[in-house]
Amino acid sequence: MEDVRTERGADIASDDHLLVAKMKLKLMKHWTMGWTISQKFNTAFLQDTDRLNKLKIVLSNKFQTFHDLLNGEGTTVESNWQGINEAITSTCHEVLGHKNHHNKEWITVDTLDKIQERRNKKTAINTSQTRAEKAKTQADYTEANKQVKRSDRANKRKYAEDLLMTAGWVGNERET
Repeated sequence: MEDVRTERGADIASDDHLLVAKMKLKLMKHWTMGWTISQKFNTAFLQDTDRLNKLKIVLSNKFQTFHDLLNGEGTTVESNWQGINEAITSTCHEVLGHKNHHNKEWITVDTLDKIQERRNKKTAINTSQTRAEKAKTQADYTEANKQVKRSDRANKRKYAEDLLMTAGWVGNERET
């Protein structure tokens, strides 16, 4: 807001006051060259064997249907590439999801799942209707928060120990 003033109303006998304000609105423009921003997929989930197997199964199913389409008609290389690209992209989007932000190196997939569970419990607190329901969901959230912190501490400790072991191994190798 740049300037705010009060002025007398339309009728002189009126005790209403008109509020006049000048506002400046800045719009943020994203300068692009007509390209779409490619989002990275969350490849940390590939460490989890369940998600890796699910990705393999879904990819093999999509490629099987794509292979059946290729055998049926004469297609160009460009259309084949678009089909392959679409199959891989949609599968990764479905199974892995997009990378929202950079996590620390020591955070494992199990901890990420616990963090997501904690987020869900937080939204349950915010959407609870009664006080009793809110108290119950608050207790669940507190327990989930403790589990996340406990898991994160254990992961960080294991990561530090692994770094020390590799550093010691490299140091021993240099001595020989």
